[in-house]
Amino acid sequence: MSNSDDSSAGPRRRARTVRLLTAAVFALAGLLFVTSFNTSKGTNIRTDASLLKLSDLIKERSQDNAELEESTAVARSRVDALADRDDGSTKAEDAKLAALRAASGTEELSGKGLTVTLNDAPPNATARIPNVPEPQPNDLVIHQQDLQAVVNALWQGGAEGIQVMDQRLISTSAVRCVGNTLILQGRVYSPPYKISAVGDPAALKKALAASPALQNYQLYVNAYGLGWKVDEHKALTLPAYSGTVDLHYAKPVATTP
Repeated sequence: MSNSDDSSAGPRRRARTVRLLTAAVFALAGLLFVTSFNTSKGTNIRTDASLLKLSDLIKERSQDNAELEESTAVARSRVDALADRDDGSTKAEDAKLAALRAASGTEELSGKGLTVTLNDAPPNATARIPNVPEPQPNDLVIHQQDLQAVVNALWQGGAEGIQVMDQRLISTSAVRCVGNTLILQGRVYSPPYKISAVGDPAALKKALAASPALQNYQLYVNAYGLGWKVDEHKALTLPAYSGTVDLHYAKPVATTP
């Protein structure tokens, strides 16, 4: 009798174990379904719709910033006109103020100069010269250091003023890239990138050629077809900087002992 009970107990335990495992699997599937539903909020989480919304938001904010810059420029010109009307200053002081405005980039600047254009290589680019490895994705796009190298070389070459895309640079301007886009003073740009400078064209070209960073960039131009173009201008006008001139900086947080 005891042998019969022992022989039937084994199958019953196995059946109970299978039922418990089955219930656990269904419970886990239900948990995943609920989690997925709460995450998606009724949308398809396998699409890139959220990325598209983020891209639209960035474009919208960039446009808002552009409009604010225009209104700021108008307000600044009115303030300057009122200040110049009767400020009690001498001619020498006015001349000094005008020189400071020109140096700060808050006034339009005209003269000889040049424009440097940087662009990504074709996405299907291959090595164009012998004994060069096939490119990696990062070899085919413009990077932040490439733009910074051009700007630094132009300053080194004696540029009186520099404009990146449609914005004038000032002392607090930061040329930054996020992914394959340029973010400059709150606005977003995609390649090709144009950098214009007013100054002696010969001196500016010499500074570009002497830059070690740009010499390295030229290797990629020759190897993979990154874009590089320099146009000389007999007459070039850079717009005045129209954004805020307030300086924002980090402050240490006070801690209590």
